[in-house]
Amino acid sequence: MSADIDPTEAIPQVTAEMIARAAARQAPPSEREAAAAPATPQRTAPQRTAPERPAPERSVPQPPAPEPPAPQPPAPQPPAPTPTRATDRPVAEQPAAPDAVLSSRPGSSPFVPSEPYGDRHTSAGHIAAGHLSSLVQIPTVSVWDPQYLDHESFARHRAALATFYPRVHALQSEPAGDHGLLYRWPGRGRQDVLHPYPVVLMAHQDVAPVRFADWPGNPFSGEIRDGVVHGRGTLDDKGALVAVLDAVETLLGEGFVPERDIWLFFGADEETTGDSAQTAVRRLYELGVRPWLVLDEGGSVATDVFPGLDRRTALVGVAEKGLVGINLYTTDVGGHASTPGRWTATTRLSRAVTRVGRHRFAARVSAPTAEMLGKVAPGATGTKGATLRAVTRLAAGPLRKLAAWMLAGGGPEAAATVRTTVSVTELEGSPGANVAAATARARLDVRVALGDTVDKTVARLRHVIRDKKVEIEVVESTEPSEVSPTDSQQFALLGEAVGAAYPDALVVPYVTPSATDARRFTPISDHVYRFSPFVMTREQRQSAHGSGEHLSVDSLSRGVHFYREVLRKIPG
Repeated sequence: MSADIDPTEAIPQVTAEMIARAAARQAPPSEREAAAAPATPQRTAPQRTAPERPAPERSVPQPPAPEPPAPQPPAPQPPAPTPTRATDRPVAEQPAAPDAVLSSRPGSSPFVPSEPYGDRHTSAGHIAAGHLSSLVQIPTVSVWDPQYLDHESFARHRAALATFYPRVHALQSEPAGDHGLLYRWPGRGRQDVLHPYPVVLMAHQDVAPVRFADWPGNPFSGEIRDGVVHGRGTLDDKGALVAVLDAVETLLGEGFVPERDIWLFFGADEETTGDSAQTAVRRLYELGVRPWLVLDEGGSVATDVFPGLDRRTALVGVAEKGLVGINLYTTDVGGHASTPGRWTATTRLSRAVTRVGRHRFAARVSAPTAEMLGKVAPGATGTKGATLRAVTRLAAGPLRKLAAWMLAGGGPEAAATVRTTVSVTELEGSPGANVAAATARARLDVRVALGDTVDKTVARLRHVIRDKKVEIEVVESTEPSEVSPTDSQQFALLGEAVGAAYPDALVVPYVTPSATDARRFTPISDHVYRFSPFVMTREQRQSAHGSGEHLSVDSLSRGVHFYREVLRKIPG
C-alpha cells in the first residue's frame, strides 16, 4: 500500500442509505427501476457484467431475506467473452486499517484458548467430514474456457451449502461473479452500518482438473475410510471451505456475535482466472471497507519440512510469489511425417523447452524466509540441525547468497522458497502419428520469487531460449505480493488460534509458492495471510493438484476449532 497515505485517516460510516444512493448512481436508468423491485432470492443463469456495476442479487446492508430454495441448473448461455485479467483493472490502494485498542496485545501473555480442544470438537469434526464428503462428490472443476464450465455442478454445490449451513445461508449475501459467494455476518452494532475494518475469511469452491487414470479410484468419491476423507478438493480447498462454514454455523447456533463484521468469500474460479475474487474486492472497495484481517488458504501444519526439527511447523503465508502463464509457439510447413525438415515445429519447440528446463534462476533469501529460518533453527537437532543453523547465520549476514544456494539444493520445496521456478505443464503438436506438426505449443507455469518482477523474468526467459522463431506469449501475470507484517496483532491472533488447535506447533512466517485469491485483496488490506489449518505431509502437499488427495478427520475437526478461535478472539 502507498506509503504517502495517512494510516490513521478515518473512513466515514457506510449506511444502507449511502449504499443505495451509490448503487443508483452507478446503474443505468433501466436498471434503477429494476433495483427498486424486491430482490429475487433464487439466482438465474449467470451473466457477466462490467466490474464497476454493483452485484444485483441482495444488497448487503438489507436485513436477511428468507432462505431461498435450492438453485436450478442455469439456462444455456452464449459463449462468454474472454475475461479481462485482474492486472488490467487494478483496484486503487486504500489506507491501512489501524490496530484495535486492546487491554493487552494477543500473544503478549500466556495463551489460554477460548475453548480447549476436546471430545466435543472431535464429534463435530465427524459432522464436518460428512459435509466435506458430500461436497467432494460434486465435481466443481474450474476450466479456462467458460463455455465448458459445468454450471449445473456449481448450482448443486451451492444448494448443498444452503442445506448444510442454513444459518450461514440466512446471512446477508450476494453473488461475486458467476458462482462466487459473498456473505456478511454483522458484528456488534447496527446491522445497517458496516464496520469499516472487518475480517474476511476465504476459501474456494472450485477444484483443479483431474486425470482419472492417475487415481487408484474415483477422484470424486468422497469416501471416508480409516478416519480420512478421500477425493479431489479435500485439501484444495473444500476442506477449508467446510472448516470455515462449520465454525461460523456452530457459533451462530450458540448466539455468538463477533466484535466486528465478518465477511465470508467463497470463490468459484481460483484455479483459473480468479475473477470472482476480483469482483468481491471491488464490491468491498465500493462499500468503503478496509479489512483488518484477510485469511485464505496457503501454508499448512507441516511435519517434514525442516531437517533436524521434530516439531510440527505452522507455516503462515505472509506473501506469495508472482505468477506468469506463458505460451511458447513454433511453426513449420508441416506435411507428411516421412519427409521432415531439419527444424520442424516440434524439434524447435523441444529445444526451447529443454533450455528452459535446464536454466536455474538466481537464488535469494527474502526477508520472510530469513525470519522463518531464524524461528525454526534454534529447535533443530543433530547434524541436519547444525547445518540448518549454519544456513540461518549465513542468511542473516553478508553471505546471504551462499545461504540461498544451500537452500536451493534442499529439494523442490526448499528451492521454491528462494528462486523463481518454471514448470512445463502442457505440450501440443501434431494431430496424428504420421503428420508433421505445422504448429506446436508449450505452456510454462512461472512462479516469480520475491525480489524479481514479471518483466525481468520474461526477459530472462527470452535470453535463455535464444531463438527468435519461438514466439513467447504472456497469457496472464501478477507480480509477487506485498509482505504482511509478523509483528502485528493479526499475526499474533493467528498464532494463538494455531496454539488452540495444535498446541505443539511452532508458528513461522512463510512465502506461499502458489497463487491464491488472497493476492487480489492486498490493495485494500495490509494484513493478508495464507494458512490452511490442517496437518499435511509432503505426500499430501504434492497431491493437491496430483492424485490421491485426502484429509484426515482429525485435521478437519482441528481446522474447525482453529476458525472458531479466530472468530472468538477478534478484537473490537
